[in-house]
Amino acid sequence: MPGKIRPILQTNGIITGKDQIKTIAKEPKELELKHLHSGKVRETFEVDDATLLIITTDRWSAYDVKMPQGIPLKGKILNTMSVLNFMGTEQIIQNHLITSDMTAFEKSRELKKAFENSAEFLHVLNGRSMLVKKAKPLPFEFVVRGFLYGSGLDDYNNNDGTVSGVKLPLGLVKASKLQEPIFTPATKAQVGHDENVTYEYMEKKLGSDVAATLKEKSIALYKNRAEFALEKGLILADTKFEFGYIGGELALIDEVVTPDSSRLWPRRSYKEGFDQDSCNDKQYLRDYLIKVANWGLVEIPS
Repeated sequence: MPGKIRPILQTNGIITGKDQIKTIAKEPKELELKHLHSGKVRETFEVDDATLLIITTDRWSAYDVKMPQGIPLKGKILNTMSVLNFMGTEQIIQNHLITSDMTAFEKSRELKKAFENSAEFLHVLNGRSMLVKKAKPLPFEFVVRGFLYGSGLDDYNNNDGTVSGVKLPLGLVKASKLQEPIFTPATKAQVGHDENVTYEYMEKKLGSDVAATLKEKSIALYKNRAEFALEKGLILADTKFEFGYIGGELALIDEVVTPDSSRLWPRRSYKEGFDQDSCNDKQYLRDYLIKVANWGLVEIPS
C-alpha cells in the first residue's frame, strides 16, 4: 500500500548526521509511493509498473542481521560505488540502472509528482538513491572468489580442499590467491542465513543454459572489476553479484562491488597466510562480533 517515504525511512534508520536533521526538520508533502521492501540496507519503492526507487540507507549488517547503529554517509558511498560499477560493466551485461540523479524529474512523471513540493527532502535522497528498471530477481547470490578467505576458507579446510564443490589444490592457506577465480553460488534466503551451494545444485534449479551464462558473466564481471580495483591500489578478494530478468533478458541488479558485497584489501599490505586489513569491507565487524563479543548470531548485539 502507498506510504509516506519520510516516516518509513526515519523508522528504519536510513539517515544519520546532518541528513537526518534536514529530513526531520521538514515534513515532505505529497510524498507517497508504494513501499515494496525493507532490506538489510535498502528500501525499495514502486514508482510505476516498470520502475523502482531504491534508497540505500546508512544501516549495516553482519551475518544477515541488521546492526542497531548506522554509519554516517555509508549509504551514499555504497550507492556511488554501485553506480560506478554498473556503468563500468555495461559492456559485459545490461543492468537495471536508469539514473542516480534524483533531480531528473523527467525520467518519471510519478516521481516528479511525489517530489514536486519536497525539494529539500529530494536533496537528502540524492546521492543515495537510484531509479531502476523493475526486474524479476533470481533466488541466488552469484559469488566469485579470487582469494581464499571467509566462508570459502572454512569450506576448504572442512571439505578436503573443496569449496562449493570446486576442488582446489591442497596446501592453500588464508588469503591464498587462486590460480583462477572460482564461481561459488549461494542461496538467497528470505529468512535466516544464505547457504553456499554447488554449481550443480544451481544448475538443476535454473537450467543448464542459464546457469552456464550466469557463471560466465559472473567471472567476467569479477575479472573486470578486479583489474579496475588493482589500478586503484585495492585487491578484490571476492564479491557477489545478483541477477534478474528484465523483459525476458538477464540483467545485473541490486549492488555491484561495494564494501557490503565484497572483500576489498589494500594491495600494499596484502600478505598470504594472515588476516587482511579489512578497513574497506565488513570483515572487521564480523571478526569483532565473533571473536570479541562472542556473538551467537541469535539476537542483535548492543
